[in-house]
Amino acid sequence: MAYKADFRVIESLKHPHGGRILRLRLQRGEAPSIRELKGATMVARGPSGEETRVKIDGFAVFGGRPTDARVVRTGRVDVVLADSGDDSAQIRRHWSLSGPA
Repeated sequence: MAYKADFRVIESLKHPHGGRILRLRLQRGEAPSIRELKGATMVARGPSGEETRVKIDGFAVFGGRPTDARVVRTGRVDVVLADSGDDSAQIRRHWSLSGPA
């Protein structure tokens, strides 16, 4: 399956209200729009080859409201993963996220 973009996880934080916050940096492909990312299911791959699917629930606003222009300009976006138990808790730095399809 061909994915629009590949992101690298540069930081992984526990969200205070459940779920996980991932700081992502675009590695390859075209920067997806905020609309495409919201609610998207992405494939997360670890450095050892482990793989899981995660759903983006929303966006963290550490540096302000995310916009398409900011993602294109900086290649970075902070996402909040839906609380899906242990699947998202294992994601750490150096993992990659691919999607949306």
